[in-house]
Amino acid sequence: MPLTKRRRAMLLAAGVMLPLPVLTGCSSDDDGPPSPAAWDIASAPRSATSGTGTLRWALDAAPTTLNAFQKTADTGTQRIAGAVLPSLYTLDARGRPQRNGDYLTAADVTSSDPKQVVVYKLNPKAVWSDGRPIGAEDFQAQWRALRGTDEAYGTARNAGYDRIAKIEPGDKEHEIKVTFAKPYTDWRSLFTPLYPKSVMGNPAVFTAPAAKGLAVGAGPFMVREVSDGSVTLVRNPRWWGDRARLSRLVFRTVPADKRDEALIDGQLDLAEVDRATARRIRATAPDKQAAGTKQGSSAPGKAGAPEPSTGGREAAGAEGGATGDTGKATGDTDKNRSQTRALSRFTLRKALDSAYTQLALNGTKGPLADERVRRAVARAIDRKALAKLVLKPMGLPSEPLGNHLLMAGQPGYKDHSGALGDPDTNAAQSLLADAGWRAGDAGRQKALDGKTDDRGRRHSAPTASATDPATDGASGTDSATDSASGTGSASAANSAAPSERRSDAAPAAGDAGRSGRLGEAAVVRKKGRPLVLRFVLPDDRTAAPLSTVGERIARMLEKIGVRTEITKVPGESYFRDHIATGDYDLALYSWPASAYPATDGRPIYAKPQPAADGSLVIEQNYTRVGTDQIDQFFDQALSELDGGASRSLVSRADARIWAAAGSIPLYQRPQLIAMRKGLVNAGAFGFATPRYQDIGFRR
Repeated sequence: MPLTKRRRAMLLAAGVMLPLPVLTGCSSDDDGPPSPAAWDIASAPRSATSGTGTLRWALDAAPTTLNAFQKTADTGTQRIAGAVLPSLYTLDARGRPQRNGDYLTAADVTSSDPKQVVVYKLNPKAVWSDGRPIGAEDFQAQWRALRGTDEAYGTARNAGYDRIAKIEPGDKEHEIKVTFAKPYTDWRSLFTPLYPKSVMGNPAVFTAPAAKGLAVGAGPFMVREVSDGSVTLVRNPRWWGDRARLSRLVFRTVPADKRDEALIDGQLDLAEVDRATARRIRATAPDKQAAGTKQGSSAPGKAGAPEPSTGGREAAGAEGGATGDTGKATGDTDKNRSQTRALSRFTLRKALDSAYTQLALNGTKGPLADERVRRAVARAIDRKALAKLVLKPMGLPSEPLGNHLLMAGQPGYKDHSGALGDPDTNAAQSLLADAGWRAGDAGRQKALDGKTDDRGRRHSAPTASATDPATDGASGTDSATDSASGTGSASAANSAAPSERRSDAAPAAGDAGRSGRLGEAAVVRKKGRPLVLRFVLPDDRTAAPLSTVGERIARMLEKIGVRTEITKVPGESYFRDHIATGDYDLALYSWPASAYPATDGRPIYAKPQPAADGSLVIEQNYTRVGTDQIDQFFDQALSELDGGASRSLVSRADARIWAAAGSIPLYQRPQLIAMRKGLVNAGAFGFATPRYQDIGFRR
């Protein structure tokens, strides 16, 4: 399903037209198999499963709606919808749409001139759980609700549906004929999920909260109960496809920072986890136990030892003999052993997530409104080092992402980072000088000495030591990367071990706490004013990896004389109060990838447009950087029905996005899944749509 959410803000964006770079670089083989890192599933024949049992699957938060088209829909909403509603097209491991034979026997563009016409041929067995056949009235109700002409629905998106002219029964039984007013290349994205007319035909039901449930569905499961902490699904007795191999599917709300406790307590069977928890699970494997045990340690392997990123808070218990508190040491050792036994019931599955982390440069005002400064910042960033820092410790490919719109392995993927050029300190400094930012004698006289910043303010003692995980050079060791490699399913960050900084702590000065290592570096100035950028990062456990990556980026920028003031803000308000409102210069956050980049990429990179009230409509472009030509490429790609030609236009749009330097993709996030042993046809799905009816427990 395409991405959701549109927002308005009073912001200004600037963009400078640059020559279009030659579209070269690494690309994906559209017909080849997925890479081993694309997904990691414990595959097994359906016949090898018991055909019963309850799966407890972790969600970050209780869904507020079961309608995937509402503005408050989240990944939990989409996961539940995938199990209980029709998905006309699913995705394979490479993010390619695949016709779902449970609902469609065929779907084809039967005409493109004078109008695009798509004919869907429904599976004759497809019925709603109330016994009514799925039909044209359901398609019509969804189109009318989502086309954006009725404000009562308050839909999160109308992409594609606003291009439809009419929907009617086809010439033959079980056929649906959709005629478009404008050509739409991503027509396969429509009607997934498909809701019954009882939901889409009534605004009150459309906007109902999750607590109201979903009375009618058409998937292998149906909603039985919705509570504050869980959503319970049971088999749909009217399901016509392969019988679900689970009796119940319970989605439990367990925050990312509580997953390890829930796994140890036996409350979950499947959960995305942070790197610290993943490491403990991996250490329980028989081939890891012996290798992980330190000589003289009372705890077996790494699973019983404190995580380096906890700052030693658990060390007293793990090494109680050094404190003289023998009783406490014994108790903690017993607890560690008990936790290790509990975690040994799980296996770790890992893949590259269908999401990526980017460095956002706010082009609204200040130095970053100048494209030359943005490009200088981009040329100072060693993306390979950052990708290695995050991905290598988990054994995942550590290549940086070279595309805003497609992930490596997706059809049409090309690395367009050459539009900016490789990391080059001299080139970055030249760009700054061209924009009027130079070091000069005044800058050298105020070179950072670890005592004062370039404004003459007194610093606190440096917070980074020689073993700081954010030091230059991407270390592959666990101690250097624990906090940078974690992953979770929070909206803008991967999960990791707890951050040691309190949410109410003073801003962590990227130009203060680490300035003692700058040595000869001098901040660049323009008309006597230093170039200082406010780097806003979330401060909670799920954001710990972003903190480490942010600190590394700050060091890279120091080398070209750009100072950063790292400001930590509460995680719950990070997006709402800072990213969406433009209250930052630099920021790190993630975007989900899409199988339909022409549709889903446009609102993220569209040039902000003036509204009647004088404000600017930014849609989802939180960097406020865009150009008319980027918009034109997206518009052309949306209307191009030839798949290859449409991908080429998307590719050209991506090259322009790189050149504008408002968003710098860094790496695909790691997806780390704790899965109970014996569970099959589940794991790290990556792009792939779960086939819920095949998930089960071995006999």
